[in-house]
Amino acid sequence: MESLTLWRKSSYSTNTGACVEVAETARAVLVRDTQHRELGHLAFTPGEWAAFLAEVRAGRL
Repeated sequence: MESLTLWRKSSYSTNTGACVEVAETARAVLVRDTQHRELGHLAFTPGEWAAFLAEVRAGRL
């Protein structure tokens, strides 16, 4: 699955290497650490991801 997944790095990432990548699939939003890709990823439903982003944008996280 992962080889066909298009990962993108956050536009807020710096060149220090402390970055996350996000990929969208038909059923989930995947998040992984760019420094430790071999450890896998976290998977969120689209609803969970939207709720997370809303909290971040509101400054609550």
